[in-house]
Amino acid sequence: MTGVFDFEAPLPEGGAQPLAAWRGEVLLIVNVASECGFTPQYAGLQALHERYAAQGFSVLGFPCNQFGGQEPGDAGQIRACGLNYGVTFPVFARIEVNGAGAHSLYRYLKGQAPGALGTRAIKWNFTKFLVGRDGAVRERFSPRRKPQDLAGAIEQALSAPRPADGR
Repeated sequence: MTGVFDFEAPLPEGGAQPLAAWRGEVLLIVNVASECGFTPQYAGLQALHERYAAQGFSVLGFPCNQFGGQEPGDAGQIRACGLNYGVTFPVFARIEVNGAGAHSLYRYLKGQAPGALGTRAIKWNFTKFLVGRDGAVRERFSPRRKPQDLAGAIEQALSAPRPADGR
């Protein structure tokens, strides 16, 4: 694998969505949870999604139940939580982000952008990865970083040239 766009994401209704559908866009990939103290960040993530979508930016949400059992619901309950926050960005099927069952996308993200002190494990819900138009991971942000505080990094990523394939 050479970049994020080489992976697929599981869909709540079954099947998978190739991330190549977002090739050439800047992405913010976030492990989300419906019953977490950081769940109100959904509103901030949606605001970023709306603010920068026309410039080629998307937020992609990946529900995960590995942190305090804070994403226990089925696909319908996960979708309902997102609707409570007005979420229109894609929210995929629940995955694991750590351990032997970690989704291959998250194994890649963690390898490209280790956390504090070089740790690879995701420490909690709402860890964020900023991905450039070329599919390379640019930066990792802790759950404590509010979405609105990422605007500068997103704008910098959006200002980078589009890949040679023109997408």
